[in-house]
Amino acid sequence: MTVDSDRRRELAEFLKSRRLNVSRAELGLPEHTRQRARGLRREEVSFLSGVSVTWYTWIEQAREVNPSRQVLTAIAATLRLSVRERAYILELAGYSAADLESVDPVRDAPQPVRRLLDALAGYPAYAIAPDWGISAWNTAYEALYPNVATVSPAHRNLLWLVFTDPDVRDLLPDWETDSRHFLAQFRAEAGHRLGDAPFARLVGRLLDTSEPFRTWWGSHDIEPFTSRERSFQHPVVGALQLEHHRLAPSDHPDLHVVIYTPVDPCTAERLQQLTRG
Repeated sequence: MTVDSDRRRELAEFLKSRRLNVSRAELGLPEHTRQRARGLRREEVSFLSGVSVTWYTWIEQAREVNPSRQVLTAIAATLRLSVRERAYILELAGYSAADLESVDPVRDAPQPVRRLLDALAGYPAYAIAPDWGISAWNTAYEALYPNVATVSPAHRNLLWLVFTDPDVRDLLPDWETDSRHFLAQFRAEAGHRLGDAPFARLVGRLLDTSEPFRTWWGSHDIEPFTSRERSFQHPVVGALQLEHHRLAPSDHPDLHVVIYTPVDPCTAERLQQLTRG
C-alpha cells in the first residue's frame, strides 16, 4: 500500500506532536532530567510499542515506509490516542477506520441530541443506540406511537417493538415489508457485534418470541438504511405518508436520529392535527 508524501508528512508530524504530549507519569516513567524535555523519546515509544526503533524513527521522518495496521495500533496505544486520533492515523496510512468504535458507545441520548429532537417540533423523531434501543424521542413521535412512553425501558427497543407490539402492527399497513427492511438493516449494522451481550440477548428473546422474526432471521438478508416513503395508519388521524431519514451526530456516530417528514399536503395537515393533540 503506497501513501503519498503529504500524508506521510502529516502522519509523521502528528505522531511527533502526540509523542511529545504524552504524560510520562501516566506510563510510570520518571520525568526528564533536562528542564525543557517533555513527552516520550522515540526509543521509549519503540520499546513500549514493540516496534523497531529504526522503523518508528523512519515513520516520524516521513520516509517512504508503509507501517502495518498492527504497528500503528500498537503505537496508538502507547501514545494514548483517542478513538478519533486512532482513526486519523489509520486513514493517513491508507487503512479503513470504519470498524473503530467508541470505547464506551453512547446508549443514552445526550442533552444536545434531546434538544435537537425537541426543536424538530411537529416532525416525529427519535434517537436509537447501536443495539436499536430507543434512547430519546420528541412529543410528535409520542403522538404517532404513544407506547414508546409507556413500555418498560427493557423493552424500549425498535426491533423488539416492531416484532412484538400489536399496536405497531396496526400502525403499519405494510408491516411485513417494513419489518423485513428493519431486520435486514439491523443485521447489516450489528453483524460484527452479534456476540456482544446486549445484541445476543435481544436476538435470543426475539427468536423465542416471534415466529416471523425466527423465519426471516434465518434468511440472513442484509441491506443498508435508505431514506424512503413509509405508510402509517394512525387510529386518530388516519393514513399518513411519511418519509424517514436518519442522521448521525458527528461526535456520537454510533447514535442515530430518525426523522419523519410528510410527503404530501394531506399528511402534513393530519400530522399538525395529531401533534396539536
